[in-house]
Order: sequence, then structure tokens, then C-alpha cells
Amino acid sequence: MKSGVKFTRTASSTLDVGSVICAAANPRRLKLYDFVVGSDAAPADNPFLWEIYKRTGAATAGTAPTLYALDQSDTIASTIVANQAPTTNGAGGTTPMWGVPLNQRATFRWVASPGSEFTSPATASNGFAFATPTSSALAVEAYAMVDEL
Repeated sequence: MKSGVKFTRTASSTLDVGSVICAAANPRRLKLYDFVVGSDAAPADNPFLWEIYKRTGAATAGTAPTLYALDQSDTIASTIVANQAPTTNGAGGTTPMWGVPLNQRATFRWVASPGSEFTSPATASNGFAFATPTSSALAVEAYAMVDEL
């Protein structure tokens, strides 16, 4: 089932803006196939970096944004959990899987070529985190589209 989620974070000292991971109960694989990243702060010339990290554990605290069905006649993904603006990053890799430097005035969209999606294992608390390691003072947003396999 294809679902979307919106992440927001204001000034923070944590790396993660938001994450999508497999739920602890009945985990299934997920594919991250489309996302948009940027800043909704007042226009300014501030550089920052967006990265995606593999996660093998859930972040702590933060809030749980609601996933929404991309096909309104379908149900939302039932085994995917989202988190935004955590106080502690989720466990996992420290090497980014993807990254792009942006100016605060820029918005960026990435769409996977067929077969090139970021795909998680069907393991509890495994998935992906969106991060801005070089900017803790910006208000940022990310929209992610995932497919529950």
C-alpha cells in the first residue's frame, strides 16, 4: 500500500528530522520511492545538507506524524511507523545513503528509477531517516512516499 507522510522540525540539536521504519509487530518491507525536502523558514541564504540514513532502531521522543493513503480508496500502510523531531536519533548507520547540499531557498525532489528504490528488510524498527546534519537553526520539511510490500 502506497502511503505518504510529512515531517517537520524547527531548531534542534538532533540529526534526524523524521523517519519511516517497519513496526515492531508484524514487520514488512518498505520502499522509499519519492521524497521532497526543503525549508519553510523565511527566505535567507543559508546552506544546509539533507541526508538519508539507514535506521535499525526507533528514535526516541518526538511526535508521530500520520501516514496518509496516496490512493484514497486504499487503506494506509499498517506496518510502517513514522517519527518526527526526535530528541534522540534512531540507531543505525552513520554513513549517509544519499545526500544533497541545498540553499535554504531551494526545494529538492527525488524520484527513484524503477528498481532503484531504497528498500528496507522486513525487520522490526528498520527503515530510513531524513536528516539535516549541518543545520540546527532552520525550520525544515520533508515529504516521503513509501510502499508497504
